[in-house]
Amino acid sequence: MALVVLSVVEQRLDAVRAVLAGATVVAVGVSRSTLHRWIGRYLAGNVAGLADRSHRPLSCSHQAATQVEVLVAELRRKHPRWGSKRIRMQLLRSPVSGLVVPSERTINRILLRHGLALPRPRKRPRESFVRFERPGPMQLWQVDIVGGLWLVNAATGELREAKIVTGVDDHSRYCVMAKVVERATSRAVCVAFAEALARFGVPEEVQSDNGKQFTDRFGKGGEVMFDRICRKNGIKHRLTDPFSPNQNGKVERFHGTLRPDFLDQAEPFESVALAQAALDVWVADYNQDRPHQALDPTLPVTPAERFTPIPEEQRQLVELWLPPALETVPTPLASMAATIEPATTEWSGGPVEFDQVVPPSGNMSMAGRQFWLGPARAGLTVRFWASTEVIHLSIGGARVKSVASHLTVADLRNLVAGGAANAGPPPIPSLTPGEAVEVDRVISPGGTFTLGGQVLVGAAILAGRQVGIRVEPSTLLLFDLQTRTLLRTRPNPLPAEKILRLRGARPAGPPPRPAQEPVRVQRLADHTGVVSVCGQRVGLGRAYARRTLTILVSDTTLAIELGDGDSHVFRRTTIVPAITIKARSPRTVTTVS
Repeated sequence: MALVVLSVVEQRLDAVRAVLAGATVVAVGVSRSTLHRWIGRYLAGNVAGLADRSHRPLSCSHQAATQVEVLVAELRRKHPRWGSKRIRMQLLRSPVSGLVVPSERTINRILLRHGLALPRPRKRPRESFVRFERPGPMQLWQVDIVGGLWLVNAATGELREAKIVTGVDDHSRYCVMAKVVERATSRAVCVAFAEALARFGVPEEVQSDNGKQFTDRFGKGGEVMFDRICRKNGIKHRLTDPFSPNQNGKVERFHGTLRPDFLDQAEPFESVALAQAALDVWVADYNQDRPHQALDPTLPVTPAERFTPIPEEQRQLVELWLPPALETVPTPLASMAATIEPATTEWSGGPVEFDQVVPPSGNMSMAGRQFWLGPARAGLTVRFWASTEVIHLSIGGARVKSVASHLTVADLRNLVAGGAANAGPPPIPSLTPGEAVEVDRVISPGGTFTLGGQVLVGAAILAGRQVGIRVEPSTLLLFDLQTRTLLRTRPNPLPAEKILRLRGARPAGPPPRPAQEPVRVQRLADHTGVVSVCGQRVGLGRAYARRTLTILVSDTTLAIELGDGDSHVFRRTTIVPAITIKARSPRTVTTVS
């Protein structure tokens, strides 16, 4: 006999029919309350009434109101990038009377229920991220450069990409800098940075990546203009590790909002001014009206509510330092006539003069020749005085350098056509035969220097140092350029006719004087503990044998430092000058096996 499987509805129908036919409840094997409920549903709805029904309660006291669900759905459709946290912040910021603001989880369930969000896998736990934040505003700015803004030529329709120099305060997420520039050059970045400093004051620290506009860390290791502005104003410049944008995460997160909310929606602009005006409106809304979720997860807080600039009275105490000419670098021909009025007369055929602004690299170019002034002078105006014999460069009336000219008459005529004017007297007087002159030279690693085509010996201790050389008819005096302290004296092998043709020669100043303080030298004691300095032998004992000792040589005494703060002073008995500064290295004896 085959088994017949009855469904749940059929089993309930059999039980109801048995009871209605006169059977007892006990014989059916179902509880009395359940059986009576089945009978009621059968009499009301026939067999269909015996099917399973939902166990969902008819009402829920803590369920979100229908008006709340409608409001949440409308906000999501109007702002597709808003999540549950952002929607809750907006509801708290603009409450509706009579409605209770739901939690983030409730809003998320509403979005899922209406198909306005898709369930996503859980990310890393929030506690696993290492976060940092300065305790107050104006303590750290994070700066960067972002692209994605397009400019259009109204005549040709050609598109070109512009850049935005951005800066965010670490504590408040306040956007302190958002400037549109056509090219993100070092000068354009520094102009934007200078405007932010003038508007809000000087922060304690600035953090950036390793872009060439901010640092020369991976270049020649020099100081760029951005570094110099930070150093002159007492700002500590922090750099992120290479390929680590997360260390500059707050400004990168600002870009994550700027791109979809502004850059992706904006049409190409016809000018930088129009783009800047539109960007300023968006930044004002970001700072003043848009609550930032990272500031307070429970209450809507805008960046402006947590940001406080440096008070004006404090900014007046210390003047903001900026380069003298922090503006867009002019073209070479335009920069020649930047501060010189156009010539009203024709070229006289003599020397000419013009001005140029030192670029951020510190390397200037004129008529096919480069003139190195260094990044430290970036932004300064240099006056060129040029002839076919010599070129003088001066800043603020002070001569910086003079070099032999490579210019021809045709070159001078081209410079006049580009805006140069007839020159006045040279910045230094002419040289007189028989009188002393001065030149500047750099001592080579071997302690030598070149003068008049000859390689002369200077001093090994001066290697790599730029010194001044006073050239007298029979003597060369090497001196320090800052203090005019006499460093070395050498015989002059040059004839009189060569002295006047030396590169960079200028009339000599006052004669250099020897230093008044003692000369510090080193000597190696022999096996008996005797040292020899300035032709004088001093015995110290065998305890100091083969030791290198430091000796302070003055006009009357020899002070020998013995270590541990102890020193012995001996009366000097010779007048021989201290020529050798460092002690001779001990000889290495080859081991004989």
